[in-house]
Amino acid sequence: MKVLVTGVKGQLGHDCIVELEKRNHEAIGVDIEEMDITDAASVKAVLTEVKPDAVIHCAAWTAVDAAEDEDKKEKVRLVNVAGTENIAHVCKELDCSMMYISTDYVFDGQGTEPWQPDCRDYKPLNVYGETKLAGELAVAGNLDKYFIVRIAWVFGVNGKNFIKTMLNVGKTHDKITVVADQIGTPTYTFDLARLLVDMIETEKYGYYHATNEGGYISWYDFTKEIFRQAVEQGHTEYGEDRLNVKPVTTAEYGVSKAARPFNSRLDKSKLTENGFTPLPTWQDAVGRYLKEIEY
Repeated sequence: MKVLVTGVKGQLGHDCIVELEKRNHEAIGVDIEEMDITDAASVKAVLTEVKPDAVIHCAAWTAVDAAEDEDKKEKVRLVNVAGTENIAHVCKELDCSMMYISTDYVFDGQGTEPWQPDCRDYKPLNVYGETKLAGELAVAGNLDKYFIVRIAWVFGVNGKNFIKTMLNVGKTHDKITVVADQIGTPTYTFDLARLLVDMIETEKYGYYHATNEGGYISWYDFTKEIFRQAVEQGHTEYGEDRLNVKPVTTAEYGVSKAARPFNSRLDKSKLTENGFTPLPTWQDAVGRYLKEIEY
C-alpha cells in the first residue's frame, strides 16, 4: 500500500511514517518544502505524481492562542481549511482514501458527557476549532472514502508538548499551578500512529475518536503523574519534597487568548465496535514516553 503523510516534521506525521515503514508499506512523507498544502497546484502536482492509495493528513496549524491574532487568522484558515480542501479535491479525482486528523475543539466543551464521534452539535470556541471543523466538513463533503479522527492532548517525541513543558518548568520552579477543571485524556502519537495505520488498512470509513485509555483526568492530574513517574525513573528533582504542584481553576489561572473547552472527554467505543484495538492507558504511555526522551 502506498500512503502519503502530510506534516511529516510534526509529532504525529513523523510517527505515522515510522509505523507505515515498519509494516512494509510504501510511505511518502511531505512537509511544506515538498508540498505546500495551501497551494492547490502544488497539491495536485505532488499527489498526481505519487498516486497514493491513501493520504494521512496530519499537517495543520495547531498554535491555538496564536490563531486568535488578527494578522494570523487568514493564514490559519489557509492551512486548516483551504489546505485540507485542496487535498480532498485531489483525493476525489484519484479515488484514494483520506484520513483527516481533527480535534475535540470542534465542540463547545460544555457538560460532563463524553462526546460521541457521530455527534453533530458543533460549536467551536476559538479560531483553531472553527478551522478544524471547516476542514472536517471539506473532507466529508467531498469524499466517500474518508476517516475523520478526533484526538486530544497530544504528545510525541518529535516536537513540543505539555509533558516537555512541565518537565522544563519543573526544573526551574519549586511551585507550579496547573488547571484542574479541564477534563480529557492524553494521546501518545506513537500509540496513535499504530491505530491510524490499522484503520487506513481497512475500508471502515467514518468519524472516530482516538485517545489513550486509562480514564478521564485534568491537566493537574496529568502533571502529578508525569512528575511521579519521572521520580520513579530516578529524576528526584521532580519529587514532592522540592516541587509543589497546586491545582487551580481556569479562571484563577488567567485568561488565554483562545477559550479552552472544559469537557474534552471523547467516547472511543466506536473503535472496538469496528474491530480496532484501543490504545494502551495514558499512564503506561507516559512511562514509555519518559524513557524515550532526554530530560
